Amino acid sequence: MSEQLLVPTEVYLKSGIHIGTKYKTKYMEDFIYKTRPDGLSILNLEKIDQRLKIAAKLLSNYEPEEILIVGRRESAWKPILMFKKITGCQAFIGRYPPGVLTNTNLKNFTEAGIMIVTDPWTDKNAVNDALKVGIPIIGLCDTNNQTNNIDFVLPCNNKGKKSLALIFWILAREYLKLKGRIKNDKEFKYSYEEFIQE
Repeated sequence: MSEQLLVPTEVYLKSGIHIGTKYKTKYMEDFIYKTRPDGLSILNLEKIDQRLKIAAKLLSNYEPEEILIVGRRESAWKPILMFKKITGCQAFIGRYPPGVLTNTNLKNFTEAGIMIVTDPWTDKNAVNDALKVGIPIIGLCDTNNQTNNIDFVLPCNNKGKKSLALIFWILAREYLKLKGRIKNDKEFKYSYEEFIQE
């Protein structure tokens, strides 16, 4: 038996966190468990779980205000805003205007120590900004993503609203535990359902 998963296997499976796309890039090959007869690639659940643990540890090295989460895709908005509410991090949903991290004259100029993008492709403006200022990028990457500018790949279904809700729910809970703000899972007062975009 491998080490304890962050959530039971059936919770992962129900969220569709492991369902990839019909396209797979060479970057994501290591995370793919198999390709179904219908052509969809399936991500390895154990690897997703391991990478979620590492991502939470990485984030715990930063104070909330140093963390910036970016998501252009609407299915990510509610999960990101819930994560922001619970942890106190910074968030940018919708279209990310280039220069938020680099142009001090912008009204919404922001400084950050680390960035999470919900999709390196749709959030490429944010990725380019983070590269310019040299902060690490955690990328939620599906089987069709290129990862060459991402410092830490978190393999997952980065399009499904249930999948994104589960990812940010787990990361919020683990971040609070690692920061000592809650002692255990029971003290985390939010349900996974509260993170799902309507």
